[in-house]
Amino acid sequence: MNALAAAGWGALAAFSLVIGAWLALHFRPSARVTGLVLGFGAGALIAAVAYELVPRERFESAWDFLVVGVGALTFFFLDGALAQKATAQRSAGSAHNANRSIVLGALLDGIPESLVLGMGLAAGGSISVPFLAAVFLSNLPESLGATAGLREEGRRPGVVYRIWWGITAISGACAALGYGLVGFVPGTEGRLVQAFAAGAVLTMLANSMMPEAFELGGRLAGLSTVLGFAAAGALSLLE
Repeated sequence: MNALAAAGWGALAAFSLVIGAWLALHFRPSARVTGLVLGFGAGALIAAVAYELVPRERFESAWDFLVVGVGALTFFFLDGALAQKATAQRSAGSAHNANRSIVLGALLDGIPESLVLGMGLAAGGSISVPFLAAVFLSNLPESLGATAGLREEGRRPGVVYRIWWGITAISGACAALGYGLVGFVPGTEGRLVQAFAAGAVLTMLANSMMPEAFELGGRLAGLSTVLGFAAAGALSLLE
């Protein structure tokens, strides 16, 4: 295995973002279906946080959780800056802000996750299949839901695809970077980048993805969220 292989695995995990965009643009799912898919993705992300990003046995002290706060604050302020800019340009509704928030969340989530994938490959010589599957599974609803909203805003398909392909490319590069860090800096591991990702993901879920899922999918979104959590949790336990 080498850095190029790590980049391939990172890009593969993020490629579901492009698949979700294609599904949203070609099949045009209803608002209810989009909400239920968003709920499923939210549940999968909660499981990824609980079982992969902040497992108790990986954290060495309570100070590690400060990094969770750093990730949360990073998302909070970047998301606020994007929303302020959008409001200054035009009158943007809450749904518009939610779409941008989910895209930002996918980016802030994907970068640390890809670093962790690359680090794990360099340290153990193999990829964590359950973690890879959980990332792939959670990315799909994020992209589908945000793309459906971006389509309603009038964004052209080419612009939407460029967004998700860009995040996919960044994810691949970050996986290669994570692989290289382990080789050049002995003892490097992904605990803190995982904590950063957890904070960003949890903030995005609470502020954007779950409210949007309930607004579009209704009360069934709660059951869909539990289903997503169970599916991703089961994959994590297979490792």
